[in-house]
Amino acid sequence: MPIYEYKCNRCGHISEQWQKFSDPPLETCEVCGGPVKKIISTNTFHLKGTGWYVTDYASRRTVPATKEKNKTSTKDEGQNKTKKDSGTEGSA
Repeated sequence: MPIYEYKCNRCGHISEQWQKFSDPPLETCEVCGGPVKKIISTNTFHLKGTGWYVTDYASRRTVPATKEKNKTSTKDEGQNKTKKDSGTEGSA
């Protein structure tokens, strides 16, 4: 469950609350009863290991796979057309 921080508009008290995503946000301060607002705080989520950054993939291939795939499929299609065309002409 995520931890949400709320700041009171009246007294300035900041509180942390464990809440589900589906729980409604708090509306009153636990100290003075004034209205509270959810604040954005720093998180502790870290991406560790390889594969998360663009630089991790830069040295593997210089030619994108989609361009290389398109070139080979165009050659294959051209060869298939000539084989089919020559085969139909000889039989007719």
